[in-house]
Amino acid sequence: MSLSRKQQSREIITKAICGKGRKFSTVTHTVTPPHNPTSILGAWIINHQYEAVAAGDGIEVIGTYDINIWYSYDKNSQTDVAKETVPYVEFVSLSYVDPRHRASTVEVSAEATQEPSCVEASVSSGGGSVIIRVEREFTVELIAETKVFVLVGNETFDDKEFEFAEDSGDYEDLDPDLLDDDL
Repeated sequence: MSLSRKQQSREIITKAICGKGRKFSTVTHTVTPPHNPTSILGAWIINHQYEAVAAGDGIEVIGTYDINIWYSYDKNSQTDVAKETVPYVEFVSLSYVDPRHRASTVEVSAEATQEPSCVEASVSSGGGSVIIRVEREFTVELIAETKVFVLVGNETFDDKEFEFAEDSGDYEDLDPDLLDDDL
């Protein structure tokens, strides 16, 4: 049976972004230095490492970072730096998931759009520890094989009208360095 040119289409299997998510969070950590702090002179976060894993209907970002607190003690007569490595697990829900993706081909990725940073550090009311407030943000993607339907044929479409779905406008996030110039 022959199909007319106007009815021919093909299914193409391709790897594509089939899910996206974003999460901003603020967490609080308590660090207990070896000496009772009098005041906080500085607090920063270094050595941030993380990886992404698929987890049900979202992606978990699993990582660690080091908190360094420069503080004074003995009524501001001495200083020291307290260091603590903090592990975390951040669950990021996917706001969009293509239900037609092939689950056996799933890959996930995460990007820290805001690296963990200390936004507030204060001596606790008891005076024996330091309370640190940290902000962080991640975007995640679920990449998998999916089907794309395309029309085939040499027909010109000058006299045809097409309606296309509105685009989400995510082109601001497109990295031009990832585009292949050889196509």
